[in-house]
Amino acid sequence: MVEERTGGKTTDKLKTSGNPVVAGLPTIVLINNGSASASEIVAAALKDHGAAKLVGEQSFGKGSVQTMKPLPDGAQLKVTIAHWYTPAGINISKEGVKPDVEIKQSTEDYNAGRDPVLDKALELLK
Repeated sequence: MVEERTGGKTTDKLKTSGNPVVAGLPTIVLINNGSASASEIVAAALKDHGAAKLVGEQSFGKGSVQTMKPLPDGAQLKVTIAHWYTPAGINISKEGVKPDVEIKQSTEDYNAGRDPVLDKALELLK
């Protein structure tokens, strides 16, 4: 669901599609605090529709649509014109997307070539 503001009025619009690509396939999406914007929107939609499980860390929380407005002196003003909501009604900008299974990859894991997030996802797929 996306919240749109035009002329001072706020409206909610439901955006849907009719061809589920992952229907019936076991699907895991890896997210972390670097997941933002479009990746959050897709991950949340798959989660809320029961099409995928999310594994990792809570996402960044960038669920807004922005546009640039020119100013008379040549400068520009960035204005938020809409906010993305998950199908369950959660404002991505305020909360980010929470994984079904929370797992973090530490610096030690990274330096040692370990990926506990991927390991957990593969375990869940078995």
